[in-house]
Amino acid sequence: MYAVIKTGGKQYRVAAGEKIKVEQMPADVGQDIVLEEVLAVVDGEDARFGTPLVNGAKVTAKVLSHGRHDKVRIFKMRRRKHYQKHQGHRQNYTELQIETISA
Repeated sequence: MYAVIKTGGKQYRVAAGEKIKVEQMPADVGQDIVLEEVLAVVDGEDARFGTPLVNGAKVTAKVLSHGRHDKVRIFKMRRRKHYQKHQGHRQNYTELQIETISA
């Protein structure tokens, strides 16, 4: 059984027991959270798709940690113009462990 959820402007395919890294969420480590934006639930041959959300479906997850991804380096250059710009970015994330999927 798996579900497709939406959080942080992105969509994730999740199953019970998986660990995923999502955009940072305001939750404490160890706290259980409920993700109610479920787009699809598939259980073997039985598939339910929402328009846009599946009614009554939710995914519960436990917050494992907060952290920052690896640095993404940005380099811009205009040739023959003596222009170079270096920049870096590290995005914050929240690591979740998916516990249950209920439809």
